[in-house]
Amino acid sequence: MKLDILVFAAHPDDAELSCSGTIASHLAQGKTVGVIDLTRGELGTRGTPETRKKEAELASQIMGLTIRENLGFADGFFKNDKEHQIEIIKKIREYQPKIVIANAITDRHPDHGKGAELVRDAFFLAGLRKIETDQEAYRPQFLYHFIQDRYIVPDLVVDISDYWEIKKQSILAYGTQFNANPNDSEPQTYISTPEFFDSIEARAKELGHQIGVRYGEGFTKTRMVGVKNLFDLV
Repeated sequence: MKLDILVFAAHPDDAELSCSGTIASHLAQGKTVGVIDLTRGELGTRGTPETRKKEAELASQIMGLTIRENLGFADGFFKNDKEHQIEIIKKIREYQPKIVIANAITDRHPDHGKGAELVRDAFFLAGLRKIETDQEAYRPQFLYHFIQDRYIVPDLVVDISDYWEIKKQSILAYGTQFNANPNDSEPQTYISTPEFFDSIEARAKELGHQIGVRYGEGFTKTRMVGVKNLFDLV
């Protein structure tokens, strides 16, 4: 199966927090979109790999994803090396997406920037025919990075106003992680409080404000983006 967009995310819930509105928007336009999580999020303070798997499945249903997979890399300890690059290369060649989206280029969690570099390097290497896998060499057209906890000035913003509710529900599918009951038995964390979710909405509103819409999601680019028609710009 070929995909129009393939998202690589270091942890289950990274895609939901950062680009689920963009995913839902493009699925509504008839595009095919997949998410591949690099790790199971097993080092998370709350929940378990098993609960995160169930939450990811629910979030995938809410977004309407075409495919979702998990590569099972070691949370916190995966590396940007040949072994891990080859696994990313295989998935890029298997699904042949036109667009790849990856983690923020730098962020609070070291896995995010590390995941961004890993996918960036594999994106290029996937086009080299002398790197042998079971698939033919293939390089997508574009690579974008979403914005996560730390604010990064975006190079482009996607209008997700019509898909905010889908984004919200896909995030809340991770019940062990976000907007958690303060009286449950697990420790409260930076992301489990209602205030954290408030910051997600505030970020979406601010990015939307920058392009004159209600909600937006921001991305950075790896190379210059060009258009043939100025009227393609919002």
